[in-house]
This record gives sequence, C-alpha cells and structure tokens, in this order.
Amino acid sequence: MLSDVMEDYLKAIYSLQMEHGPPVSTSDIAEYLGKTPPTVTSMVGKLEERGLVEREKYKGVELTDEGETVALEVLRHHRLLEAYLTEHLDYSWSEVHEEADALEHHISEEFERRVAAALGNPKVDPHGDPIPSADLTPPDSSGLSTLSDHGVGDTVVVCRVSDRNPEELEYLSEAGITPGTTIDVTDIAPFGMVTVRVVETESEQSLPESVARTIRVREPDGDCQGEDEEVSMA
Repeated sequence: MLSDVMEDYLKAIYSLQMEHGPPVSTSDIAEYLGKTPPTVTSMVGKLEERGLVEREKYKGVELTDEGETVALEVLRHHRLLEAYLTEHLDYSWSEVHEEADALEHHISEEFERRVAAALGNPKVDPHGDPIPSADLTPPDSSGLSTLSDHGVGDTVVVCRVSDRNPEELEYLSEAGITPGTTIDVTDIAPFGMVTVRVVETESEQSLPESVARTIRVREPDGDCQGEDEEVSMA
C-alpha cells in the first residue's frame, strides 16, 4: 500500500510531465507541492526504491509505467469527485479541489464506478481536465496550447483551466472564462497583462500572464478532448 503522500507526489510528477515533459526536476516538484527540495529528494528516493519513478542525476525524475498507472488512478478519483461535488452537491468549481484532494485516496473501486455511472461517465471535470478512462488510458492533450502562447488578434476556445487557485477560479467564473468559452486576444501589455474579449458577452477582461499560462486553449476549428461533455459549475 502506498501512503497518501506518495500518491500525491506521483500525481504531481504526472501533471508536471504533461505540462513540461519528462524528466521533472525536484525543484519543480517542490514548488508544485509547496515542499522543500530536501524533502522532495527524500521522497523521490523512496518512490525510486518502489519502482515508481526513475531518477537521473542532475536531470530529474520520470514515472515508470507502474508509477504512471498509480498517478492516473488517483487523477481519475480526483476528477470524478470534483465533477460529483459540483453536479450533485452544489459546490462551486472553486471549492472542489481541496475536497477532492482529501477524498481521492480513500474511495473504493466500487465507489468510483458508481460515481462515474451517476455522472454518466463524463470525459472531463468541471475545469475541463480530462478524466482518465476506467482502464487508465492516458488522456490525449495534443493540439492544445496555453493562452499565453497567443498574440493580439488570435481567437481561441478555452478547453481547461487550472483548479489549484480558488481565487483565480472565482475571478474567471465571474469574467465568463470557462471551458467552451470563445475569446479574442485584444492586447498584451509589456508588463505581463493579457486582455481578452469574451465573444459571447462582448466583455473585455485583463488577466495576469501567470494566469494566462494556466489556461489551455484550442483553435476555433480544433478539438478539446471530451468537450461535448458538460459539467455544471454551480
């Protein structure tokens, strides 16, 4: 049996691999989890001993096949729980991350199956993140870019937003920037603010570049994985 902390590390490494590619540095893991580098180094050593990660000196770590399977299972639990909390328990999308973090390690496979069935086996969570399938096939993230990758005059459709900062999620919700929203990039300030126009409401919103980097988008004629699955963001 793995501890909750070990599963958190594997999930973090998987997320960082999806964002930046492997290998993942211990400093990036430390920043992601809010841990000190020595603490991360110690835990990575334990994961390596269990065959869950491979470590290359001075370069970083990469999940083994077994480590990736564990990470995908935890992510499936997490994202199904986020979807269930918003759709059936009236949580807002800014409230569900911490609740799902606490519960994801402790649900049975039968509970997971029933939650998925109650939701109609959704493909995405409330933030647009793909829910790994029951057979733990890795989600396909090809074809997506970040909002910060685009320039003035570009039109894109929001696919995913990060669930890690409740205040940012509340702001984005109030601004009408949610998965499925079409936006035009209207200005990029030299000090890092990205201004967008929400096509549906014709309202303009300014976003710090740090937030723009966490918003995954596609071209208007592209495809968000599972974008046809809608989840309420009460």
